[in-house]
Amino acid sequence: MRYVRLLVLVLFTIAVLMTFTASATKEDAKKSGKACTYCHEKGNPKTLTDAGKYYKEHDKSLEGYKEPAQKEKK
Repeated sequence: MRYVRLLVLVLFTIAVLMTFTASATKEDAKKSGKACTYCHEKGNPKTLTDAGKYYKEHDKSLEGYKEPAQKEKK
């Protein structure tokens, strides 16, 4: 019984730690040729921009992504 509790505790700890791992990596940035802030909001890396959402939904590819039209500054 003691070993079962230890096993459950270890498996639970691993599961919790896995939820905190980043899904984007420096390799992703190199592959896309874009800065991290292209896909992630500056100061809040967990929040994705439209490009980041597209990248996530299209199997880690920006192929076919079209940037929204820039608003002119007055």
